[in-house]
Amino acid sequence: MIRSVMDVVFSMGSYAGILIIFILLLFAAVKIVPEYQRVVVFRLGKLIAAKGPGLVIIIPVVDRIVRVDLRVVTLDVPVQEIITKDNVPIKVNAVIYFRVMDSRKSVVEVENYMMATSQLSQTTLRSVVGQAELDEVLSERDKINKELQKIIDERTDPWGIKVSAVEVKELELPESMKRAMARQAEAERERRAKIIAAEGEFQAAERLSNAAVIMGKSPITLQLRYLQTLKEIAAEKNSTTIFPVPIDLLKPFMKMFADKGFDEEKS
Repeated sequence: MIRSVMDVVFSMGSYAGILIIFILLLFAAVKIVPEYQRVVVFRLGKLIAAKGPGLVIIIPVVDRIVRVDLRVVTLDVPVQEIITKDNVPIKVNAVIYFRVMDSRKSVVEVENYMMATSQLSQTTLRSVVGQAELDEVLSERDKINKELQKIIDERTDPWGIKVSAVEVKELELPESMKRAMARQAEAERERRAKIIAAEGEFQAAERLSNAAVIMGKSPITLQLRYLQTLKEIAAEKNSTTIFPVPIDLLKPFMKMFADKGFDEEKS
């Protein structure tokens, strides 16, 4: 490329060649940096500054720049096979949201901050989930997310990175564990149903006991309740109703027949 440029210079004359070289140097020296980026400038291998956004001028050949993106990065943590504290094998993956806060540290302090953050996230996920029991992982996911975010943020802070959130996405359980949890949930629902039914029977018995006390004070209420029950049974037209007659209703007739028979024997 240099030879071709020199050939053009000598062929077009000294002034035209100088103009072309000046234009090339100008293009090499002027850099346009977007709002969401910064350029870290190294001069002869020494860190000078992080510049941008806007127009940045550097010294060609002498300066070297590294562009750093300041936008939030969404990093997927691959699926990790983990054994929980209660010896249950599970598969877990997560997602991490972070951004570069100090572009100079992200270039100088770590070789590749994306790869380093990904590897650190994987090891931290295995460590945190491995120290918890399965029930805690399933029911207290927010707690685990906050603990992961805290640990990763502290370890990436020297790299100029801020971790804003960590979310556990999916938990994959063995089929045998899924069946065991389904049986446990079914047994728990049956236990609750039996408790509710027992409480209902207890409350009904308590109400019936109170009603019996009230009916004992006024016997006529028992007969009214009896007649009401017969009315409800009679509403079903396809049923046969057996109507028992209370003995109290027959006592006057029995007494009358008894007195009549006594009079006949006396006569």
